[in-house]
Amino acid sequence: MESPRRRRRGTELEAALLEAAWDELVAAGYEQLTYEAVAARAGTSRPVLYRRWPTKRELVLAALRHRTPPLPDGPPDTGGLRDDVLAVLRLVVRRTHDLAPVRQVLALEQGQDTELSAYLASRNRGPGADWMRTVLERAAGRGEIGPPASLPDRVVTLPVALVVHELFLARRTPTDADLEDIADLLFLPLVGLRHGS
Repeated sequence: MESPRRRRRGTELEAALLEAAWDELVAAGYEQLTYEAVAARAGTSRPVLYRRWPTKRELVLAALRHRTPPLPDGPPDTGGLRDDVLAVLRLVVRRTHDLAPVRQVLALEQGQDTELSAYLASRNRGPGADWMRTVLERAAGRGEIGPPASLPDRVVTLPVALVVHELFLARRTPTDADLEDIADLLFLPLVGLRHGS
């Protein structure tokens, strides 16, 4: 005879519910996600979900907060320009994989004035001109390049833009060799990395 299921409470129950919501979001997509399916995955009832998250939007927001890692406050600092650039590009690739299950949510929530859309916008913001400028300013401080202030934003954001193009338009994940080509053949010569740095 099976022993009765132990009743989950508090944070343990909430974590199980949010994991179930995330799994259902990945499996069915935002539009097809239902309270019934999430409750079935979690081994609970719909009222348990509704009490905590009265709308699907609130449930999905809670699941995203539970599962998607926050963006670091600033770019990696490896001590060298090339390695910093590669670390940022690897982060862009990793972040795209982290957010892959919620692309449909991103698309459907675009232009909405909701807490979910605000959260998605903040999480979807990736390393851009500000991060690359920080990386370049650090490199200038170490003497690897000249002052980067005169570099246009298009040059500064070039490596990230190329990776995003590969991920979303070409629909392929750049390899480490691809990232090294972007850094070594295109970006570092443009910003004037000194030989031997």
